[in-house]
Amino acid sequence: PCPIPLEILYEDEAIAVVNKPPGMVVHPGRGHWEGTLASALRYHFDELSEYGGPTRPGIVHRLDRDTSGVILIAKTDAAHQRSADQFENRTVAKEYYALTLGAPNRDRDLIDLPIGPHAYQREKMAVRRDHPAARPAQSFYEVEERFDGFAAVRIAPKTGRTHQIRLHLASVSCPVLCDRLYGGRARLTLGEVRRDPSDETVLIERQALHALRLTVRHPSDGRELTFEAPLPLDMRRAL
Repeated sequence: PCPIPLEILYEDEAIAVVNKPPGMVVHPGRGHWEGTLASALRYHFDELSEYGGPTRPGIVHRLDRDTSGVILIAKTDAAHQRSADQFENRTVAKEYYALTLGAPNRDRDLIDLPIGPHAYQREKMAVRRDHPAARPAQSFYEVEERFDGFAAVRIAPKTGRTHQIRLHLASVSCPVLCDRLYGGRARLTLGEVRRDPSDETVLIERQALHALRLTVRHPSDGRELTFEAPLPLDMRRAL
């Protein structure tokens, strides 16, 4: 347990919903043993499911370290299993908000490209049409606003592959802004937006991707619930 502040969006006897801040790793792993969401959950909640194992208390699904937003937490093993079944059966509705470098050619479209391991970079995924480990992946996007060299996009993944949104947007030549892995840049300054090289004020320096909305069935009574997390400060500042 670690006394890390958490923004709790919802809580009852079976589940909780948290607005994960950017920069927080969800569960312990190689090189990230402290300061994780799992440690914060252990501190804030008396009861958490053990369905995912001792290092993933209550964690039903995950977000990348630098992706902020809505994440569902299960307090009991029964709630965890029923919630996980919804993710596996694709009955959960997820919506993300992204700022992109460049803008899609179309105002809305379905990206339907299979995802598999990258040929030589272990930390990356890639579009792999003929690879035996590739799995189908679909993401529907809609452009909310276009800017000079950038765009604001809402994107709803129909599947939940690793790095799916980041890879799919990069595949249509508009990677998530400040995505080091798929976009080739790490930060955005005010000078870049204003075309003033002398202004090095940093607006955002992590991938501009936010899990905006999640709709699930309550694992106890089947009610349809929608949870929404407000955009974090760095993305609002960039906008």
